Amino acid sequence: MLGKGGARCHLTGVTSPSPPSPTSPPTPLAIPDYRRFLLARFASVVATTGMVVVLGYQLYDVARGQYGMSIPAAAFQLGLLGLAQFLPLFLLTPVAGLVADRFDRRSVTALSLAIDLMVAFTLALATHLGMLTLPLLFGLGALHGMARVFIGPALSSIAPNIVPAALMPRAIAFNAMAFQTGSVGGPALAGVLFALQAALPYWVSTALLAIAVVGVMGIRRIPPPPGNRDTHPLRQITEGLAFVWNDRFLLGCVSLDLFAVLLGGATALLPVYARDILTWNGQPVGSYGLGLMRAAPSVGAALIAVVLTRRPIETDVGTKMLLAVAAYGAATIAFGLSRNFALSLGFLALLGSADMVSVFIRNTLVQLHTPDAVRGRVSSISGLAISASNELGEMQSGVAASLLGAPGAVVFGGVGAIVVTVLWAWRFPELRRDRTFAANYN
Repeated sequence: MLGKGGARCHLTGVTSPSPPSPTSPPTPLAIPDYRRFLLARFASVVATTGMVVVLGYQLYDVARGQYGMSIPAAAFQLGLLGLAQFLPLFLLTPVAGLVADRFDRRSVTALSLAIDLMVAFTLALATHLGMLTLPLLFGLGALHGMARVFIGPALSSIAPNIVPAALMPRAIAFNAMAFQTGSVGGPALAGVLFALQAALPYWVSTALLAIAVVGVMGIRRIPPPPGNRDTHPLRQITEGLAFVWNDRFLLGCVSLDLFAVLLGGATALLPVYARDILTWNGQPVGSYGLGLMRAAPSVGAALIAVVLTRRPIETDVGTKMLLAVAAYGAATIAFGLSRNFALSLGFLALLGSADMVSVFIRNTLVQLHTPDAVRGRVSSISGLAISASNELGEMQSGVAASLLGAPGAVVFGGVGAIVVTVLWAWRFPELRRDRTFAANYN
């Protein structure tokens, strides 16, 4: 059965949203638990995005300097780092979704953040003592990936439990703004701190992750959805996978991001651009330039997120999501062709703006289209798609760079993202037909 705008509304109890009652909070920020949630999200994003930027730069630098690798060989190591972070995600995602649906999502998130805290602390100590090696960096990257797979579904599933359904689009916009603002501050701050003292960004990440743990534990306990402990765990995992696979609307949303960003991701190769391609006043832009480049997409995204908190997208949501992914691919191509550092930052900002529109629409659709009983498992599958697009995208970029060079790999990926968008618009007409978020409320 097709709901308003063609969105599938076969879920039991799906209704159009009603406006907040006079006693309802006017904004998600009026809810104390949501403020703690937002603080934890922001602190963890600043910590992890900064940590990942420095980790990638150090791995590339160690490969080039300590191991004497060529530019293509060192770029390939960046691809292997993406693979090392993806494998735990691929293997543990079904388990992570199950855990988020069977246990207190607050406790699961806090424990996972604590593991990431230990990764940051170990990197800080190893950097301070001059004990960095490729095996150590790969191992800690894999452990970081393992922590992320549990953080994603548990943390993203908390918001619908503490925010009224009618306020969810605004809450997701605030979530996105916190993420993108943190993604701006994290890389830029890490680049500056790394230039001052190599271990400093990791020490700051350790402190921020501690703040995130405290923030999450300050949220009221969230009991798991009723009935989830009465079903065998393996059956629950199968139910989550089957739910997404059999729902063409959700499958289209999740797979669009997977394949478009898998091909269009340029961030994995930014260390190559920072060290060996882009210059400023005749010198490579280095770690400081890398921080600015990693922050640039989030600057564009954060600006769009601020707008969306005040004026969320409400009409023609499916078409706008598809157009945003195509614009993401076009901006990626432009960045790949640019050799001017300032212009490259501008293209990265445009890339982030387009991605923000796509992420906002997709996340809202997925959250509102999914019943709470399976929200953790669906969120884990969506998280796997996002992580696969990022980490496997890094692997794809590393392999393509070893064959085509870094600029050729970026351009190839941008073209691929546009092709995927056209194919998905044809293969999943449900996405094109979806007009509003209303038909997706449950």
